[in-house]
Amino acid sequence: MPPNVEVRRSSRRRRTVSAYRDGDKVVVMLPSRLTKSEEEQWVATILERLAERERRRRPSDADLECRASELSCRYLDGRAVPVSVRWVSNQKTRWGSCTPDDGTIRLSTRLRGMPTWVVDYVLVHELAHLLIPGHGPDFWELVGNYPKAERARGYLEGVAAAANLPMEGDDDLQDGFQHGVAG
Repeated sequence: MPPNVEVRRSSRRRRTVSAYRDGDKVVVMLPSRLTKSEEEQWVATILERLAERERRRRPSDADLECRASELSCRYLDGRAVPVSVRWVSNQKTRWGSCTPDDGTIRLSTRLRGMPTWVVDYVLVHELAHLLIPGHGPDFWELVGNYPKAERARGYLEGVAAAANLPMEGDDDLQDGFQHGVAG
């Protein structure tokens, strides 16, 4: 048994195996009828699934760059090509930022763990700023190519409201995004 794994058997559990994190340990819940060999197989399988799920929900900077490229191709005809895309921890009231002059995109680490379609929306939003710096109708038309744009905006507005974050602000702090635009 790997360290930091607690197995809980239940006579009420018939067919399902599940797992969750509890601090630094993983709790695996199994039917009590499983043999020791079946338990070991299921623990290995469920730990692998959990690791994959966590990897998808917490992509690395390299994963972000790859995803940004895919999204640019799919929704922006491949025209938005960032120089770098990375996570940053210093954005407390913004979801993302873009500096069109140097082609950099930064996403707040607060997005980690949010649904993939929400992170994708923020990436599309920032990619669109590489093509159109402001928030005019042409910009929103580009962002609207992403099919879950309105849903993701609503999700982020709900998160912002629950956290008591500003929903709108100055011209350079709109909708939780900040953009470095040369003046």
